[in-house]
Amino acid sequence: MLVPSGSRSSRLIEDVALVIQEVAAEVLEPAFARRAELEVWEKVPGEAVTAADVEAERLLGLRLAELQPGVPMVGEEVSSGDPTLPGAWLAEAPRVWLVDPLDGTANFVAGSPDWAVMVALVEHGVTVASWIWRPTDRRMFVAERGGGAWLDGQRLLCPRAPHEASRLTGAVLTRYFEEATRDSLAKNAHRFAEVTAGRRCAGVEYPMIAEGHQHFALFHRTLPWDHAPGALLVEEAGGRACRLDGSPYQPAQTSTGLLVAIDAPTWTTVRENLFENA
Repeated sequence: MLVPSGSRSSRLIEDVALVIQEVAAEVLEPAFARRAELEVWEKVPGEAVTAADVEAERLLGLRLAELQPGVPMVGEEVSSGDPTLPGAWLAEAPRVWLVDPLDGTANFVAGSPDWAVMVALVEHGVTVASWIWRPTDRRMFVAERGGGAWLDGQRLLCPRAPHEASRLTGAVLTRYFEEATRDSLAKNAHRFAEVTAGRRCAGVEYPMIAEGHQHFALFHRTLPWDHAPGALLVEEAGGRACRLDGSPYQPAQTSTGLLVAIDAPTWTTVRENLFENA
């Protein structure tokens, strides 16, 4: 079992996890093994997409519809052709599936194991369940709002973090920040034990915080399929995912900037030290 059998939606958690694993096994894992032959193009400059992304999203849409008839799906690849789609559905539909069929496409194409399949269920604008499947290490992360975070059926809780900024490690993804902000963030990075550029895959970045392998991550662009699954996972594990003004993350928001940390005190410490004079 991925969550306790007493959970109000344990059957749905299990069924969606199975759908994700089946689609990954049918489409993504064979494509990864034959990636040198894979058709790759840019949907926007600097962002790769493959035929495997598109097919995996199509199949996930069909199979999720079988589990929950009438619930629309907002997928990354479909939305790339209509940027208004996510906001419209998240604002108007009572329930929506958010799907990232292949998170970390550039890593996938390069042969890195850092890629994942991510799904979230949003009800009235709030993420209520999420799934992150990592085929290369066979790990399934799931979260249910109010029901906890889980890794392969074991409860996942963020470990304690050090109090001092100088002992904290994290990732700062600066690609979409304005140049002046990037410069300020770079100048303040010395305050921490280590600041990396990230793993280019939210399906790796968020679990690293939930498991305690790093203490924080800062994002600028916050597309809902990239962040709804992991934000719920970290929150249910005891961490914090908030906008830079401290307001809670919600997938329908168009605000930029999202700071995720292993706990609330760490969030505050990172915010104060990373953005001083920014």
